[in-house]
Amino acid sequence: MRMDTDRDTPAAIRVLLADDHPALRRGLALLLETLPGIEVVAHAGDGEVTLREIALHRPDVVVMDLHMPVMDGVATTERVVRDYPGTAVLVLTMVSEDTMVTEALRAGARGYLLKTAESDEIERAIRAVAAGDAIFSQAVAGRLIDRLSAREPPLPQLSPREREVLDEVATGATNGAIALRLHLSHKTVANHVSAILLKLGVATRGQAIVIAKDAGLGRRG
Repeated sequence: MRMDTDRDTPAAIRVLLADDHPALRRGLALLLETLPGIEVVAHAGDGEVTLREIALHRPDVVVMDLHMPVMDGVATTERVVRDYPGTAVLVLTMVSEDTMVTEALRAGARGYLLKTAESDEIERAIRAVAAGDAIFSQAVAGRLIDRLSAREPPLPQLSPREREVLDEVATGATNGAIALRLHLSHKTVANHVSAILLKLGVATRGQAIVIAKDAGLGRRG
């Protein structure tokens, strides 16, 4: 954070509000202007205007909606992060879908809040991203943790049934034994094995077994 040159105290956090709803921008500005150490320096209703206002005012934080005309919030965030590294982006939006959260974070957003957030949560988030921290609403953070903690299955190029067949192959079971164990026809098992070899990029059953064991398949007991 910048320091006031006249006094050894932090300068106010300069904030730009980017949202295509003027009433929301005005309401948020009224809220932020009551908070000590936060100054709203500009408003913008689309992505292109946001970039122009950043060039003029060099804010510390942009509070960014995702759904804006001309240039959406994700594309605008990418440009802000690339061209103005001293400006942090805090997403404030109604959109909570995992894909939009992921796109915003990949674009470089430092925080992600929903518009249902309480005023103290918004204040805390602005101060956090201005200080270089990352912050997310409770709902978004919970979903991110769930996604990050979810273990990707071994050999994800295979379908669940193909992994099941390969798991049996890796034990040394024949196609006939696999068919009995999985209640499949012999032809179906043979087709699965052929598809597995193709997807793994190998020519023989033995090569597939090596890959399967490396991935943790074929273990019993």
